[in-house]
Amino acid sequence: MSRSKRINVLNARPVNQDGFIDEWPEKGFIAMKSPYDPKPSISIRDGVIVELDGKKREDFDFIDQFIADYAIRIDRAEASMEISSLEIARMLVDIRVSRKEIMKVVSGITPAKMVEVINELNVVEMMMAMQKMRARKTPANQAHITNLKDDPAQIAADAAEGALRGFREEETTMSTARYAPFNAIALLIGAQAGRRGVLTQCSSEEATELELGIRGFTTYAETISVYGTEQVFVDGDDTPYSKAFLNAAYASRGLKTRFTSGAGSEVLMGNAEQKSMLYLECRCLYVTKGGGSQGIQNGSVSCIGIPASVPSGIREVLGENLVASMLGLECASSNDQSFSHSDMRRTARTMLQFMPGTDFIFSGYAGEPNYDNMFAGSNFDAEDFDDYNVLQRDMQVDGGLRPVKEEEVIAVRNKAARAVQAVFRYLGLTEITDEQVEAVTYAHGSKDTLSRDAAADLIAVEEMMNRGVTGIDIVKALDESGFSDVAESILSMLKQRVAGDYMQTSAILDTDFHVMSGVNLPNDYLGPGTGYRVSGERWEEIKAIPHRIDPNQF
Repeated sequence: MSRSKRINVLNARPVNQDGFIDEWPEKGFIAMKSPYDPKPSISIRDGVIVELDGKKREDFDFIDQFIADYAIRIDRAEASMEISSLEIARMLVDIRVSRKEIMKVVSGITPAKMVEVINELNVVEMMMAMQKMRARKTPANQAHITNLKDDPAQIAADAAEGALRGFREEETTMSTARYAPFNAIALLIGAQAGRRGVLTQCSSEEATELELGIRGFTTYAETISVYGTEQVFVDGDDTPYSKAFLNAAYASRGLKTRFTSGAGSEVLMGNAEQKSMLYLECRCLYVTKGGGSQGIQNGSVSCIGIPASVPSGIREVLGENLVASMLGLECASSNDQSFSHSDMRRTARTMLQFMPGTDFIFSGYAGEPNYDNMFAGSNFDAEDFDDYNVLQRDMQVDGGLRPVKEEEVIAVRNKAARAVQAVFRYLGLTEITDEQVEAVTYAHGSKDTLSRDAAADLIAVEEMMNRGVTGIDIVKALDESGFSDVAESILSMLKQRVAGDYMQTSAILDTDFHVMSGVNLPNDYLGPGTGYRVSGERWEEIKAIPHRIDPNQF
């Protein structure tokens, strides 16, 4: 038959390159309201939970037992469970009910009850609730800083630019795992060269990541992954108890930590147990709470293609972010995994967190072009900086970033690259040439930079680690190489490890290294005229995009 030219045009649209699937509850391809989700219930005997969501204690798996023993306030459980799920949902959007009151109620409800609450809310109501429930009064943002070549000079330059642009946390990883120490050092130096007080981490396997933290090369960690079914935990050679122990190991050494989870991981690993993605993610979040973590990176994260493929999947992502905040956790709300060919769709997905604000709107905005992003690409990248700043300006919303001037970018990129060059020279590591420094100063990505001798770099990494180099050696190298201001900033970061205040819920640091957290800067939103409002100097900063007309010039 003849084909419709309009349908041909629509079929060729980017959104139709995305993957979609009908709901398939038996295999876990259902975002919310699975017919197999358990009904809420709780039974307590002699101060012990003996029934949880329809399951007797003798039938608990280790997730059930961990949640029952560590994640639910037994003294509040019976009273909280008597409140209808609809009433709790209405409390979330009622401006007369405070965050503190809601957290008291939900501290006693079960995962299945939490699922019922979220199922009562539409997307707009979830956004209203998130505006009230995030831990810290002011939202913030986190960046990915990586490149294909594992070039430490480019890591430092991109980190400095990202810090200048307003990111409060920056995270790196590697294309080659053994580069981790070099990338961590370059990120630490570059971030402090761009803006004092930026927290940094290097995502790697857990033993390496912990060692990097102990040595003072990083200041936080967020790759402590938890899962919603016992079998997926087992497949990863872990349990909720081992994750709690690892969290304690980081905390005892003064490192801010948060766990990582996300809807779709259990489906991806073939063990969803016929449950909805929301229910399994609620289990993850209760494990996070019970394990003592101050926060979570969630919102499907690297599994976003799974919930994004089913009806109501992006709504579920916002729902799981909201659950994290309801449990009193810092919420780094993903937006960091590229999931759609459609610019319209990826922007719409981000607006659900951008407009109400979360503790970290992105848990990984790509501070480089996506071809350099070793986390598999982000929903927004370095080519979207101006669009993002205009969105902040259009809506008078604080998305955590700021417009910058070209001369500022060039200056901080060059300073950061020279600082890393000086540290490598001082420590006797592989050379960073003046030509490399020049290239990364003006580069967009690794296509514009020089190649390094990877074999020599990896030999130098091993030798440096065997020598026992620590953050103090980095401070000394910077100070004696003429970068005393960067040295002072890194030393101040190391002092935070001793004080430990930045391990408070949802903590970030200002440029004077003062902690701003859910403890000393709590979210106090109670409707119009309350909470965080973009105004004053911050509003003037957001408005000052480069490509604007100044009427005074006429």
